[in-house]
Amino acid sequence: MEETPNQEVKKKPYYRRPRYRKRPTDAPEQIKRLPKKISIVIPLFNEEESLQPLATEIKKVCENSSIEFDVIFVDDGSTDKSLKVLKDLNRMDRRFKYISFQKNYGKSAALQVGFKHVTGEVVITMDADLQDDPSEIPNLLNKLDEGFDLVSGWKKKRYDPFIKRISSKFFNYITGLMSRIKIHDFNCGLKAYRRAVIDNIKVYGELHRYMPVLAYWQGYSVAEIPVQHHPRRYGKTKFGISRFFKGFIDLVTVIFVTRYIKRPMHLFGFLGALAFLVGLIVNGYLSYEWIMGQPLNNRPMLLLGILLVIVGVQFFSVGLLGELMVHNSQDESEYTIKESRK
Repeated sequence: MEETPNQEVKKKPYYRRPRYRKRPTDAPEQIKRLPKKISIVIPLFNEEESLQPLATEIKKVCENSSIEFDVIFVDDGSTDKSLKVLKDLNRMDRRFKYISFQKNYGKSAALQVGFKHVTGEVVITMDADLQDDPSEIPNLLNKLDEGFDLVSGWKKKRYDPFIKRISSKFFNYITGLMSRIKIHDFNCGLKAYRRAVIDNIKVYGELHRYMPVLAYWQGYSVAEIPVQHHPRRYGKTKFGISRFFKGFIDLVTVIFVTRYIKRPMHLFGFLGALAFLVGLIVNGYLSYEWIMGQPLNNRPMLLLGILLVIVGVQFFSVGLLGELMVHNSQDESEYTIKESRK
């Protein structure tokens, strides 16, 4: 046998690992994954002076971040020159669209109508008074890209009147306590939504304050990031003390429609059973005293016991009627479907 000559072993070429430069800490944060398009919905009422600077800032931020966008201004029956400014913006750049109401319907109505005209896969909402900073849009998109469905801004440092700050803190505390959602600022106008969220949530009355609650109880994930807040430059605040009381009533409405709309017996049945049981205990105690010879003609507690029993039966009856209505109106289309394969 002939011996095979030893083959020379080829050395692998030396590979120098490339050196990556660290991004300066003061450089603007880049968006992790750009959405195909975002739609920005901005309700407004008498904000003629702030619209042009706001549009300029939005355009600057989105173009610098290579974000395809359109803006839908919803004029909620303004009585100043806001509509004229919106027409001028639309004439100069078709990405700035507008809808104008004949009269003032409220912020929730403006948002709901604006949501019907969005075209982006992500929807951003903000106020038109320049207190919300458009430069926060990339931060909202980055947080949304972590897997959340709704990202709400948190005005950690607020530039609002003292009464508004205190009432907002109290409002946010009560809302978090009742809804079990741990965020600091439910009513911040600066929010980011995935398209599916706004497609499955109806906003009416004053429910715009509770969008995180409505989304959370529909099964969507909710997050929060601190955002920059600016002092108001033009005009005056639309905040009034009546909004606080309306907000509390709407909170009760939200809790009911999110938790008990499909199981009213769980609420009314519990209240009815509790009232009936307390009334039964009171009447049982008074009956024992009557048997032992105590007169009941001057005992107001007897009336209380009878009233509790009657109220308990009525609550229970309302719960049964509610269950019958839910059973007869049950519709599969009311359920929010995340994925399906057929």
